[in-house]
Amino acid sequence: MLTLDKIYHASYVLKDVIRQTNIVQARGICDDCDIYLKPENLQITGSFKVRGSGYKISQLTEEEKARGVIACSAGNHAQGVALAATKYGIKSLICLPDGAPISKVEATKNYGAEVCMVPGVYDDAYNEALRLRDEKNYTFIHPFDDENVIAGQGTIGIEIMNEMPDVDAVVCAIGGGGLISGVACAIKSLNPNIKVYGVQAEGAPSMVESIKNGEPVHLDSVSTIADGIQVKEPGEHTFEYVKKYVDDIVTVSDDEISSAILKLIESQKMIAEGAGAAPLAAVMFNKLPVKGKKVVCVVSGGNIDVTILSRVIKRGLLMTGRQQTVCVELQDKPGQLVAVSNIIAEKGANVISIHHERGGEGTDVNGCYLRVVLETRDFAQIKEIHDALVDAGFKLV
Repeated sequence: MLTLDKIYHASYVLKDVIRQTNIVQARGICDDCDIYLKPENLQITGSFKVRGSGYKISQLTEEEKARGVIACSAGNHAQGVALAATKYGIKSLICLPDGAPISKVEATKNYGAEVCMVPGVYDDAYNEALRLRDEKNYTFIHPFDDENVIAGQGTIGIEIMNEMPDVDAVVCAIGGGGLISGVACAIKSLNPNIKVYGVQAEGAPSMVESIKNGEPVHLDSVSTIADGIQVKEPGEHTFEYVKKYVDDIVTVSDDEISSAILKLIESQKMIAEGAGAAPLAAVMFNKLPVKGKKVVCVVSGGNIDVTILSRVIKRGLLMTGRQQTVCVELQDKPGQLVAVSNIIAEKGANVISIHHERGGEGTDVNGCYLRVVLETRDFAQIKEIHDALVDAGFKLV
């Protein structure tokens, strides 16, 4: 049974294991509310997961420790288990989906675990871990649906309350539900008036659908850049805790998550993975009733693969009007490029690249296309450029 006492015990046990992550005020992100960040992306292993796995492993019997532990993960839980197991001198085997970012796979190995790559997503890795547990008699460390794991994650709630008792709302990402279950239990036990909101990716809304249906729902497929919350089915325990303690759950798109990642980089000099940026995305895009409130967003992790990060930044630039591609149909004669360039320069945009090609079938025999990638301030500036080009007689495609 999850209790506040258990969460406080976890806080005591973990004080020499985890890193202190003080709340940071995030100015300039949203004009409607006061945003604060709980930066678990700066935690040891780069994620909050070390809390739950660390407390769970600390509570194992000597017999369970002797058998070794096994876990499944999209990456962050894997690193937490590997670190905690190594700390206690226990053998660990981690099953990861083969789509997990390379950075997470290598980090898991570096923390001392043996890694087993499984084709598919998190749930496929979970099933393989259960098979190996039964075959090899390992002790299984569940990533979210375990009372001790949830209690470990709940220590974040206690820390938020200790540091900012006047907080109005706390926002957490939801994958399997372990983080928000622990945080919501701690916060609601200490002050029931504080709102706790959950955020899921539109492409993996398992908890949203489960709450809507009144029982845990298994999704046929999930797809999101937020691999840390890409879970097909929530846990039985976490479903009950979310139903009991969480005020509301909303979803955010991959584009909105990308914009939040970009905003954290630019305004806070902070790297977050998709799951870590999801709570901020929900606030930035007005998905939650927090106008005029003091809000803490839990940035749950920062383990984003650098190759994904570059694509996410580009997506974020497009979403916020910071980059735009303009295609102009021209007559293939001297001076056309100069005229287009002058308009762009007058409007203060920066040209990143230009591609020129002859017109194809169905176009004027003397026609050509000019494709220009621009660096812009916002959508208003993009409209100014479009209007100026049209007013000058150019045809936009």
